[in-house]
Amino acid sequence: MSPTETSSNTKREIQVEIPAEEVARETGVLIQKYQKLARIPGFRTGHAPASVIKQRFSEGIKSDVVEALVPRYFRKEAEKQGLVPISQPRIADLHVHDGEPLRFKASFEVMPEIKVEAYKELRAEKPTVSVTDEEVEQSLKNLQEQHATFTSVEGRPLADGDFAQVSLDGKPKNAAGEGEGKAAKPGPTGSNPVHMDEILVEIGGAGTMPEFTENLRGASAGDQRTFDVFYPQDFSDQRLAGKTFIYTVNIQAIKQKSLPELTDQFAKELGEFADLGEVRKRIREGMESEKKNTAERDAKNKLVAELVKRNDFEVPEALVENQIDLRLERGLRALAAQGMKSEDMKKMDLNRLRAGQRDQALEEVKAALLLEKIAEEEKIEVSDAEIDREVEALAEQSKQSLEVVRTRLTRDGVLDRIRHRIRNEKTLDFLYHQSA
Repeated sequence: MSPTETSSNTKREIQVEIPAEEVARETGVLIQKYQKLARIPGFRTGHAPASVIKQRFSEGIKSDVVEALVPRYFRKEAEKQGLVPISQPRIADLHVHDGEPLRFKASFEVMPEIKVEAYKELRAEKPTVSVTDEEVEQSLKNLQEQHATFTSVEGRPLADGDFAQVSLDGKPKNAAGEGEGKAAKPGPTGSNPVHMDEILVEIGGAGTMPEFTENLRGASAGDQRTFDVFYPQDFSDQRLAGKTFIYTVNIQAIKQKSLPELTDQFAKELGEFADLGEVRKRIREGMESEKKNTAERDAKNKLVAELVKRNDFEVPEALVENQIDLRLERGLRALAAQGMKSEDMKKMDLNRLRAGQRDQALEEVKAALLLEKIAEEEKIEVSDAEIDREVEALAEQSKQSLEVVRTRLTRDGVLDRIRHRIRNEKTLDFLYHQSA
């Protein structure tokens, strides 16, 4: 039999016929299994005649016959026709009658035939990377800030430039809370009541909400202040935007920040540096490397986008759905890591989320298929040593033995995904460097 012709490059439909004698044989095997277990009034367990079993359990036996034979014969017929399904078949027109062949139609997807056009003509941007002296000095100042010390000040109230060490309680004003978290500026990351101990609030600081500065300026250690904070509609954290919180703040102490002097001694305290010049040199090298990596990543992204644009082809729906699943899984894991509760995740509109991921998932699948095709043509392979390095890194991160991690990755099919990812990365490197 030949597959039904369709206008699609990825969809196939085949008709399958299972010989009547094979259906009868499988039916007989199942009747014997039912006989051993069936309890029928008037017969001892295991002694009911086959005719009674067949009549009593006809629908169940028929269903079991279909479940046993259809997948097996579908695979045989697909292999016979040289087809490699990449999706579960949809079964239709199922014909099951005693004494007759079992017939059905199966619809499924296959990989499209991909011909990559003009990939050797692709050209990637290779911008010149440079780091200014001002950037190095700003990074050095950031290091200086990280090593700042705070000393207590007594006998005067809070003034601009001081740091108030406070404990605070905040709650949404005239609204039920929804969500919770820690504040950084300070303030909650949701709308539930929040409590924080011993945090530092910079009076007049760029990252301090104005209401904190205005209400804490002039206060002394031991004082308490209660005030409202309104978060504007364009506030960076959308969970707070447009909300008003009422805070009760207890001032525990007044602190002044002291920065270490930028000397060779400071350099030695940072690590194995001989002097401040060596610190600046290391900072510059690190920033150059980071800028180079960022520029290369952006250039590769543009290269892939151009590759996809030049090569239009039909993508199997099953691959797109799988990619959407992976993207959602990564997104939900990230939300869980940020503290989102499982009950809140269950309230999310998954259909809307899936629809929102579709375009990007389609582009990612296209890119992966094109890179795999180029890898075939350019004979780009992944060595066992490269796989081993990935597995060793994962084992070290999870603090599990190499054998345990490898077994789990193989069982879950992750090892194959790692191999595909590394191969695609190597292929993208090839495209990037051959475009010079």
